[in-house]
Parts: sequence; structure tokens; C-alpha cells
Amino acid sequence: MMAHLPHSLYSAARPEFPYAGKSGQPKWSRFPGIVRCASTESLTSLTQNGAEIELKYMVSQHGWGVRRLRRDDEEEIRRVSLVQAEAFHIPLALFNDFFFLFFQAEVLSGLLYKLKNSPPDRYACLVAEQASDADTSSSSSVVGVVDITVQTENSVLRHFPGEEEYLYVSGLAVSKAQRRKKMASTLLKACDVICYLWGFKLLALRAYEDDAAARNLYSNAGYTVVESDPPWTSTWIGRKRRVLMTKRIS
Repeated sequence: MMAHLPHSLYSAARPEFPYAGKSGQPKWSRFPGIVRCASTESLTSLTQNGAEIELKYMVSQHGWGVRRLRRDDEEEIRRVSLVQAEAFHIPLALFNDFFFLFFQAEVLSGLLYKLKNSPPDRYACLVAEQASDADTSSSSSVVGVVDITVQTENSVLRHFPGEEEYLYVSGLAVSKAQRRKKMASTLLKACDVICYLWGFKLLALRAYEDDAAARNLYSNAGYTVVESDPPWTSTWIGRKRRVLMTKRIS
């Protein structure tokens, strides 16, 4: 199943300046098609307003609500690319604004490709917003994002004999003004929900070996290190060593 996206986004992903831009049957899904609602909270603890939030969000905790990106919302797709670009762009001493636009266009192009070519039970872009904005949410209310994709990379599966596929978590980004408010933890919890709903048992991600804050975040979310890049990779120019972290969902 392929998605049809607003045509105007493709021109936005190609700015006027040039830039470079185990097979098998899909696993069964507990929820066919696009997952629209799920909650990790007890039904008995929900108020009337809370029940409305449950219908909108996969996870609602710490004041944040996480849902799937609206594939037909052009402005929201742009907003997601901006949040990720701001989080991962490395500032430069010269022409920083120019290179940031270059980088954001590349992020938007990659997001559009995944949205167009990925079935809804093989890739999801999850977005976070304040749960209190449930009735008035807009593209500008998105302040966090994470990607989750079905993968079959042997370098991961060799650690888990018998597993054929896993879910790879990437692109976790939170707007600078909203960091240290448990939004990243809420986004990771939503990845757990997707893993359960799609019928998978294994989540994986990679973090830089020297990024103590990120590794602590993932460890607190239940991920453990199973592999590190070889020592010689640190000698490459611009290449930092990474660790592979995984988590099992029972």
C-alpha cells in the first residue's frame, strides 16, 4: 500500500540550489492498516477528558501525547523535517543558514520517500505534542518526532537467532525548548506500543559511544548494548564509534 502525498512537498524537497541527495512475508498485525489509537494507561484511571486523549494518542504521559504523523498534512510534514533538521544539523562557522536549508531539504526529501514508499505497517513516523492541545492541534504543535522501521539487517539479527525482522528506531528529535521534559521517553514508549501492535518482539537503535546522555536515556527505556563499532572506526575522519542497543518486548 503506497501513500499519495501533496505534490507541492516534492518541490519543497528540491530547493533551487543543487544538492546530493530478508525478504519474506510481512508479519501479522494486531491492528491492520494505520494504527490510530492505543493507550498504556489504565482505563480505570482515565477521566472524561483523558478518555478523549486515549482515542487520539498511542501514548499519553508526562503531559505529552504521541500519535502518527498525518500523511496528508503538508504543513505537519514540513514541521517534522524542521524539528529533525534542527536537532541533527551541525552548525558551521560560515554560511550556516545556507547549509541548514540544504540539510533540511535533504531531511524532507528522505521523509517524503519513506512516507510514499513504505506500507503503514512497515514504517511509522511518530510525533509528539502537548496532550492539552488535543482539541487544537496543528502542525506547529509538533515538538518531537521519531521514526520506526521494519528492518532485516544481519548485523543485528545475528545476535538474536530465530528472529527474522526487527523494528529499528531512528531520528529521535525534540525541539530545543522542550528538552529535559521526558518527551523523548514518551516517544520511546510509543515505539514499544507500535512493536506490540505490529506483532514484533525486538527493537534496535544505535547511539554514539561517547554520548552518555543518549545512552542513559535508552538504558532507562530498557535498551541494552549488544555490540560496539570496532576500535579502528574511530580513526576515520568524521566517524565516531557507535553502539548497537536492543530491547525485547514480551
